[in-house]
Amino acid sequence: MNQPPSSKTAAPEPPPGTPAPAPTGWRRWVPGLQLLHDYQPGWLPRDLLAGLVLTAMLIPVGIAYAEASGVPGIYGLYATIVPLLAYALFGPSRYMVLGPDSALVAIILAVVLPLSGGDPQRAIVLASAMALVSGVVCIGAGLLRLGFVTELLSKPIRYGYMNGIALTVLISQTPKLFGISIESAGPLRDVVRLFQALFDGKANWYAFAVGAGSLVVILLLKRFERVPGILIAVVAATLVVGAFGLEASHGVKVVGEVPQGLPSFALPLIEMKDLTAVLIGGFAVALVAFADTSVLSRTYAAKTKTRVNPNQEMIGLGVANLATGLFQGIPISSSSSRTPVAESAGAKSQLTGVFGALGVSLLLLLGPNLLQHLPESALAAVVIASAIGLFEFKDLRRIHRIQRWEFWLSIVCLIGVVVLGAVPGIGLAVLIAVIEFLWDGWRPHHAILGRVDGIRGYHDISRYPDARQVPGLLLFRWDAPLFFANAEQFQRCIEEAIAQSPTPVRRVVVAAEPVTSVDVTSADMLVELERRLRKGGIELRFAEMKDPVKDKMHRLGVLDEIGTEVFHPTVGSAVDAYLAEHDVDWTE
Repeated sequence: MNQPPSSKTAAPEPPPGTPAPAPTGWRRWVPGLQLLHDYQPGWLPRDLLAGLVLTAMLIPVGIAYAEASGVPGIYGLYATIVPLLAYALFGPSRYMVLGPDSALVAIILAVVLPLSGGDPQRAIVLASAMALVSGVVCIGAGLLRLGFVTELLSKPIRYGYMNGIALTVLISQTPKLFGISIESAGPLRDVVRLFQALFDGKANWYAFAVGAGSLVVILLLKRFERVPGILIAVVAATLVVGAFGLEASHGVKVVGEVPQGLPSFALPLIEMKDLTAVLIGGFAVALVAFADTSVLSRTYAAKTKTRVNPNQEMIGLGVANLATGLFQGIPISSSSSRTPVAESAGAKSQLTGVFGALGVSLLLLLGPNLLQHLPESALAAVVIASAIGLFEFKDLRRIHRIQRWEFWLSIVCLIGVVVLGAVPGIGLAVLIAVIEFLWDGWRPHHAILGRVDGIRGYHDISRYPDARQVPGLLLFRWDAPLFFANAEQFQRCIEEAIAQSPTPVRRVVVAAEPVTSVDVTSADMLVELERRLRKGGIELRFAEMKDPVKDKMHRLGVLDEIGTEVFHPTVGSAVDAYLAEHDVDWTE
């Protein structure tokens, strides 16, 4: 007997590759709990294996970036453990690996080095305070839905900033590659001091051989994603230094004994005189970290057909930075080198990062002495290899070919970072971005329109010299929003177009479809322009203006002055109305 159909019909499965629906309610704010709810048992072996593979890379990289940032290496491991655990709970991406990063090295060092006075304890307090500031900024921006802010920096400016950061990191680590200690005085002076030290014979060529060999191994193996080149290079360098006693016999500097134990809670209390530098540095860290994280997150979201909320990404990053700042860590970001390692090793979820954090914790508890012969020149090689990966030249060549002035903006930003430092450099990058935006809006393209035989619509007469203009009618198009920076320019361009018209102008129609906004300054300008034109016997009209812009003009009082019958739905209807009202005989 056939069973009667069920009253409850199963929902059809979505097609393959369809993104999962975005979580709602409390699950939106704590994606890790949603993960546990949806976790599949078959993922566990793959997450565990990927976590073990990741551990092997987290340890040398964490130490290397901490040393490069001006703090003892152990704090780099603390900044590896805590953020991974925090992000697993609050981060939306299943593949993202967070920790100390080469893009932040120069920013941290720029604050820590001059303020710490060589005191490692003060250095970590300053770095942890920067992490707290970064965390608060990211969380606040995420709650305010400001995830779009990183898109305000154009690609050339981002390239210039990151190229400057990469060059700064490269310069700061090169002396360590030679086993030379110099007091940093800025990238350019550091280069001069490095050459002076080399000419004075201060280089330790054994340390250089170990570091350069490590760098070559890392760069050669970098093309093979599944081969842990950093781990191989660091382990080999450690074995060579330990086996041949290069520390004692030839003065090769090593990490030495690492404290045993896990990070503990410590509130980083800084002096008031350091507050400004820490706030600026923390804000710079937040901007760079989220820019990197959002790009990487979107890349893997597209690759895996999943959704990632940029605002939740900012909150996850902020919580991770807040946590590391409270547990003796340094500022962190996503990693474009460790994340692919986890993904290629078969990671299925954030538990990969949890297992990686547990692996680093077990090392600190059970085997900290394994790192005592790790040479500092090998760690410098790790950082240098990562800095080389930050450089962007290929796309800059394309930009130079198609938009040369943006290429030079990028170069100016690079020079600013190298000369002024990483923290002022990001301020310069933001300033250049604002100037670039204002410049584009200040002198936008505008056109006088005419009728072209054989082509529908009305077109720019500068591109179509044979275009016919309606006698007594000026069709003027403005290709930008109207705001304080271009209001006077708009008025001046219309007055010049009226003066250059081949026939006396009786009506001006602004083709306003590209005008997406008006502000108080431009609204007052429109009222004044309409009055001046009316005194000269010229009418002002608008065509194709968007309803939200009309609404704004109404709120700003413009329509109270110029009336509400000045709008036409299309340029064509505006022309027809003019021809009818002024009885002009014109054949299209």
